[in-house]
Amino acid sequence: MKIVFLESMTLGDVDFSPLRQFGDLEIYETNNPDQTLDRIQEADIVIVNKTPIGEREIASSPHLKLICVAATGYNNIDIPATLRHNVVATNVKGYSTESVAQHVFAHLLSVMNSIIPYQEDIAQGKWQQSPIFTLLTHPIEELKGKNLGIIGYGAIGRRVAEIAEVFGMNVLVAQRPGIEYNDDFRVPFETVLSQSDVLSIHTPLTKQTKDLITLRELKMMKPSAILINTARGGIVNENDLYHALKEHIISYAIVDVLENEPPREGHPFFDLDNILLTPHIAWTSRQAREKLLQGIVHNIKLYLQGRIDEIRLTK
Repeated sequence: MKIVFLESMTLGDVDFSPLRQFGDLEIYETNNPDQTLDRIQEADIVIVNKTPIGEREIASSPHLKLICVAATGYNNIDIPATLRHNVVATNVKGYSTESVAQHVFAHLLSVMNSIIPYQEDIAQGKWQQSPIFTLLTHPIEELKGKNLGIIGYGAIGRRVAEIAEVFGMNVLVAQRPGIEYNDDFRVPFETVLSQSDVLSIHTPLTKQTKDLITLRELKMMKPSAILINTARGGIVNENDLYHALKEHIISYAIVDVLENEPPREGHPFFDLDNILLTPHIAWTSRQAREKLLQGIVHNIKLYLQGRIDEIRLTK
C-alpha cells in the first residue's frame, strides 16, 4: 500500500513513523496544486492539509481509496467527487480544542491588559523616565462582567465559553442565521452582535458561513467591541473588517486566519494599529499536532478494519 503525505511541513516536527506501519510512505514537505496529480497518481492513501483534491485529481488516481485531511475543515476536498469514485474522505476532530481556546485568551488578555503597548513604552524608555513608580499610559480592562458572544458552539466554542465563565464573563451563544435549534439557551444572532463586548468565531467555513460577518454586522456591534477570528478566513469579509477598524466602527480585532494564506505583501491589515494578527497558529501547540497525527493513524486503522461509516465525510 502506498501512502502519500502532501504538505508534511504543516505538522512541523511531529514524528511520522507511525504511518509506516501501513505501507510505503512518501512524504513531501510542501506541495503546489500543479504537482498534485503526479504525486498521488499511484497512491492508495493521500494525506493532505490545504491542497485541493477535486474531480480531476480523484479520477486520475485509479488506486486511491482514502483521503485523510490533516485538519478538521475539509472545504478543500470535493466530497461529491469522492462519493462518485467510491473514495473515502476523513478528517480529524477535537485535536486543537485546548490549543485554540488558549490562543483566544492569550491574545484577548494581551489586548485587555495593553501588554504590547507597555512593552513598546519600556523599549522607548518611558518607564525609566516616569516621575512615579508606574505608567498609566494605556487602558487596562477586566474581563469580569463583560459579554462574550460565541458564533459556533462545537468543542472549541464550548471550551472558550467554559474559560470565559471562570473569568466571570457573561456568555452569549449565537443562533446562526438559517439554522433551527432544539435548545433554548441560544441568543438571536443580531442580539449577540449588539450586546457583545467580545465576539469570538468558532464556526466552520461553508457556503452558509462565507461572509457571515460583513460591514452590516460590524455596524451592529459596539464601538468598543473586540472581534476574534480563529476559525477560518472568509467567514469575516476582510475588506469590510479593514474599513470597520480603520473607521473605528469597532475597537479591535484579533485575527489568526485570512482568506488567502500566506497573505500577499501589502495586505491592508498590515497598516492597522488596532489589530493583533498571527499566522494561523492558534491550533499549533505541540500537543495538538501530535493528537492530529494520532487521529490520522486512527482513521487509517478504522478504514482498514472496514469501519468506513465511522469516518466517512458526507455532505
